[in-house]
Amino acid sequence: MNLDRRSFLQTGATLAAGQLLKAAPSDRITVGHIGTGARAQELMQAVMANPGTEIVGVVDAYTGRVERAIDRTNGRAKAYATHHDLLADKSIDAVVVATPDHWHKAIILEALRAGKDVYSEKPLTYRASDGVEIIEAVRQSGRVLQVGSQGMSSRTQQTAKEWIRSGKLGKITMIRAAYNRNTAEGAWIYPIPPDASPKTVNWEMFLGPAPKVPFSLERFFRWRCYSDYSGGIATDLFVHLCTTIHYLMDAKIPSRAMAMGELYRWKESRNVPDTLNAILEYPEGFAVSLSSTFNNEFSPQGGFQILGTEGTLVIGDGVTFYPEKPVDDNRWIVESWPKALEDAYYRDPKVIATEVEPAKDYKRPEPQKFSDKGPDPTELHFGHFFESVRSRQPYWEDAVAGHHAAACAHLINLSARDRRMTEWDFNKDDIRG
Repeated sequence: MNLDRRSFLQTGATLAAGQLLKAAPSDRITVGHIGTGARAQELMQAVMANPGTEIVGVVDAYTGRVERAIDRTNGRAKAYATHHDLLADKSIDAVVVATPDHWHKAIILEALRAGKDVYSEKPLTYRASDGVEIIEAVRQSGRVLQVGSQGMSSRTQQTAKEWIRSGKLGKITMIRAAYNRNTAEGAWIYPIPPDASPKTVNWEMFLGPAPKVPFSLERFFRWRCYSDYSGGIATDLFVHLCTTIHYLMDAKIPSRAMAMGELYRWKESRNVPDTLNAILEYPEGFAVSLSSTFNNEFSPQGGFQILGTEGTLVIGDGVTFYPEKPVDDNRWIVESWPKALEDAYYRDPKVIATEVEPAKDYKRPEPQKFSDKGPDPTELHFGHFFESVRSRQPYWEDAVAGHHAAACAHLINLSARDRRMTEWDFNKDDIRG
């Protein structure tokens, strides 16, 4: 069965209407979960919401998570000692990689070699250079890889893309996007299970390719707070923002980035910033401003503001379009001229057409709104993944899209760390220098 890109969008619309894909028993997809932490268990719920799938295997470095993951499958999933054992099981069709970032490349490459299709949580990569290697491995293996920034599978973002493509915003030159939080949980200072100890946590399994350091429950359960395992705000939050921007704007990757990040408040159990600001410049002809702080939860007008010459899109809880109706008013300028010149200015037919007449009975245009009442975007995103597994046609968020979204984060982190502008080398498909 062959499905083109339009068919996938139609599939998304069907899913959004609540009509989930029906699969014949012979089309059942068996799934293994590598990593069963908090987000991974949300992903498990999304997998199980898609008919024709079954989670048959789980593996994690903390025994408590494995126990809870098996409970979620009503005891049907099998626990594997390591991800090597799970990948060696030929009865498993696809795997979900939901480990800390530093493990992604190694597990993805091994999964592809084992003939598994892969759904990887974002970010796809821990380093920008990992992306080129993963893309080539996907090409050689012929397997499906989809990255898990689920927002672009929502009807909200698909509607925003349709409005942008229609031209109703005019020329877009600026996008602002933000994620703000103001709690310990939002800053990844998660509670640690009371039974966590060297007996229930496999420290060596967690560390893997990361630097060898002494056993630490804080590092294990709060790994996003440490640069040995995560890129912090940029790889956890900005990757979502950049994925959406690339999807909406048909853009690939910024040509350069400038960023500043600091650790102002959450200094215990952490070495990545709690506040980060970045500016990205895209060769497609627009600029992006990204910001995030864990010290205040206010986010102005939703997460995204897309500014065009004819209007603005605000994307948050649905989509709102605010039309632009600008009117020139040079009165404060020409009133400083000699009176005769001012009078002559306002007798000019061009001025009458562009300033005088438009100002009469001026009313700001009413906004246009779209509210998304569809299923959870993560369920929809997995629906696209499983359709790709069956059709062998990749969805939009493939290895290339995932590489470029993650690379935004790597450009930003490098700029903030080195206090300099960073640039993308389009020939190498990697950071310049």
